[in-house]
Amino acid sequence: MWVKFNHVFVILISLLSFSNTAWSQISSDSQDRYNPIIFNLNEDGSQYIRLIMWHQIWLTTNNLSDKNSNFQLSPSIRRSRMLAFAQLSPDLLILTHFGLNGLTTSNLTPTGNNGDGPQIFLHGAWAEYRINDYLYAGGGLHYWNGLTRLSSQSTLNFMTLDQSRPFTSWHSLGVTDQFARHLGIYLKGEIGKFDYRLAYNSPLKNNTGEGKDFGIKDSGLTYNGFNYPNLNGNATGNAIFSGYFRYNLFDKESIKLPYMTGTYLGKKRVVAIGAGFFSHPNGMFHPSSGVHSNVSHMAVDGYVDIPVNNGAFHAYASYIDFDYGNNYVSRWAGTGHVYYVEAGYYFAPYKVMPYAAFNQGMYDGLNDKINALDIGVNYFIKSHNAKVTLEYHSIKGDIREATIFSSEDAHSQLRFQLHLFI
Repeated sequence: MWVKFNHVFVILISLLSFSNTAWSQISSDSQDRYNPIIFNLNEDGSQYIRLIMWHQIWLTTNNLSDKNSNFQLSPSIRRSRMLAFAQLSPDLLILTHFGLNGLTTSNLTPTGNNGDGPQIFLHGAWAEYRINDYLYAGGGLHYWNGLTRLSSQSTLNFMTLDQSRPFTSWHSLGVTDQFARHLGIYLKGEIGKFDYRLAYNSPLKNNTGEGKDFGIKDSGLTYNGFNYPNLNGNATGNAIFSGYFRYNLFDKESIKLPYMTGTYLGKKRVVAIGAGFFSHPNGMFHPSSGVHSNVSHMAVDGYVDIPVNNGAFHAYASYIDFDYGNNYVSRWAGTGHVYYVEAGYYFAPYKVMPYAAFNQGMYDGLNDKINALDIGVNYFIKSHNAKVTLEYHSIKGDIREATIFSSEDAHSQLRFQLHLFI
């Protein structure tokens, strides 16, 4: 095992040196100044188009918990995205977001045109209208999610390397939505230091098996009730309601876009408390009886990200109560409770931020708890615009993972990421 880790660290240190050297080739003047890509549409800049593009390149080990496997390193593209939004007037905003996720050597194709892996797809497309100072309305394929802060987590400024897996905050990913985005309408607004988001959506109809029960106890349920009429022959289960409510004690956070910031690296003083919900009436189906039942989740969370001495302190914690029905286990969550906590400290003089995150799920449909642990360190070459992250990631007891077959099994790996965005 020590030999394996030796190889990993030699490679990762080399990559760190290369990425830092490459960025240093840029002039010192441009290093100190970040110029976003903005095209002004009028003289005072109140109407504009903003472009954002980013890549997240990964290098991961195989399962280090499997003592019988040979050591391997695998490159992949975790995300390659482009986002554009336009403020057409003080009252009108339009946004389009597209890209790809999880490009690996297993889903590359010889010419890039006969498989889903290399293909770019639509992540978001919505339009928004400002009704007054406290209320905005919009619709489309959107990311204005409810339940928790991390349900609308930005992928540009994670404090951790990525969203903690299993994706309990992205609990509907691929189950009722397209990659954590639903098709529907939303309302948002703020009153003083209080802000809110509410959404009415329809579920993904092209559900390819993710509605099955992953538990070891037979719940008799499937999460595809929207595909079946009720006992009276009427369509049902087509509406999903979600919301998230937040109060900022100090600095306010922007609600212009739905993406929640991971860490501000000491640039803001934010202490926020939140509560949210996700409700899918008649979303569950009992094949044996033809009866539908409801999905209902509730959550509370707290977020702290404040400047401290020569750096910044970050902490976040959430509690989610999931209810799909008795003993049901979904792809990412299940009927029961989930606790999540993360913390990190940014040492500004050294541009590094060590962190740790822990996720524990206790589901009625499983006999044992699911534990996930992430321990890592960020090195910020140029804030969140250019950073590298090294993380140890481990999941124990999650039989939904391909490499885990019992509550005693674990999947652990080292993950390295080069993240660039402009």
